[in-house]
Amino acid sequence: MQTWFTRESARYLRDVYLPRLRKALDTLPESDLWWRPHGKATSIGNLLLHLEGNIRQWILVGLGGAPDRRRRAEEFARRDGGTKAGIMDALAATLGEAARVVESQIELDRRLVIQGFETSPREAIYHVVEHLSWHTGQIVWIAKMRAGETHGIAFYDDRKLDEPGRR
Repeated sequence: MQTWFTRESARYLRDVYLPRLRKALDTLPESDLWWRPHGKATSIGNLLLHLEGNIRQWILVGLGGAPDRRRRAEEFARRDGGTKAGIMDALAATLGEAARVVESQIELDRRLVIQGFETSPREAIYHVVEHLSWHTGQIVWIAKMRAGETHGIAFYDDRKLDEPGRR
């Protein structure tokens, strides 16, 4: 049954975090996609691959019944081999499919196992939205740092947020 929770979750996946990721990547030179501050850190490219794999496994496979083809370790091992446009297109397609699954008539409280974790569709959706939020913040921060003070990445009008009545 579609609920406020499923509608809002789909909206966050498709209409909030995806545009934020696109905005961050628009400021990033292609050469910075695989940049790492050191060998044990992940790049934006790795994080995008990881998000696509996680969303696919938890929503498309776990809730939608798609075949599981995820290779999680490869998401972090890559050092190159993809463009911003190619990786973002794959993630956008997965997010679109995931939003459709979330908005479908699924039983939210049944028990299932995803990635070895006992969970429910409601918990899986919550996990994916939270996980996407977490890594979106990391990607935005890296993009701001790499672009410098003139990055131009903003999601809110700070002047309006400081207006009386908005506190």
